[in-house]
Amino acid sequence: MEVKHRSKMSFMENSTEVNEFRLLGLTDAPELQVPLFITFTLVYLITPTGNLGMITLILLDSRPHTPMNFLLSNLSLVGCVCSSAVTPKVMAGLLTGAKVISYGGRVAQMFFFVAFASVDCLLLAAMACDRHAAVRKPLHYASTVTPSVCAQMVVACYVWGFAESAIHTGLTFCLSFCHSNVVHHFFCDIPPILALSCSDIYVNEMVLFILAAFNVFFALMVIVSSYLFIFFAILRMHSVEGRKKAFSTCSSHLTAVTIFYGTVIFMYLQPSSSHSMDTDQMASVFYTVIIPMLNPLVYSLRNKEVSNAFRRAIEKMKLLFST
Repeated sequence: MEVKHRSKMSFMENSTEVNEFRLLGLTDAPELQVPLFITFTLVYLITPTGNLGMITLILLDSRPHTPMNFLLSNLSLVGCVCSSAVTPKVMAGLLTGAKVISYGGRVAQMFFFVAFASVDCLLLAAMACDRHAAVRKPLHYASTVTPSVCAQMVVACYVWGFAESAIHTGLTFCLSFCHSNVVHHFFCDIPPILALSCSDIYVNEMVLFILAAFNVFFALMVIVSSYLFIFFAILRMHSVEGRKKAFSTCSSHLTAVTIFYGTVIFMYLQPSSSHSMDTDQMASVFYTVIIPMLNPLVYSLRNKEVSNAFRRAIEKMKLLFST
């Protein structure tokens, strides 16, 4: 009994729990810290300005709100939260060199990022369904995609995203971290955190793979099937102008889908042994920083209804300042 007690005490002494992590960031090169800080600052200023501006524009527009605009406003909100969960900490690390994140900070960052990234994934599928209804049966669009149906789709996206994030966050921080506290990443994403654990991470890896695969393949199945129906509907169109309009809407959405799902598949649907942290960081920059900034441009400014709402808002401002 005494021998067992001593060995247990020795194990506990040699496996001190890590209470904080140090993020390595994008690079340790001193000459790159200031340029990267300026770049991330400009991007982060553009991201909430564009996304919150788009939400405000849609809410204040006097015309009836369409399902697509409702989905766009939620996508803009998701982009703001995803970016805000990661970018400010990156900026602080580049400016001050303080790249340490507390236990509470890492839990909050992982939870909110995973939750809203999952919501983003499913919102893209919901938007594909909306475009399918609008292009394939435009005369029945108002009766098919009603406000209640649209709200139910959005609520389902949020419920699933937060439930999935709670599972991942709970499983990840039930592990023991008793070796290194250096995270080879610029934020607390799941794969680099799992790499630091001294516990058995088989269950975590399987849950991560299964849930990520479900998200990606379910959403891609909805998107691909929707666009197949859209493609056949476009082929049956006799109007050249109608075809151009439909292709324009589809091309912008498909571009964003390709970038988003390409990076997600690259990050989460590969074995942990094949992960390269440097390559993963570059891929992560796209869906944590670049995509939220591009969402207002890719979706909203190429949307005719939002463009018209923007012009009406400008005209109202001109009248207000002229009186």
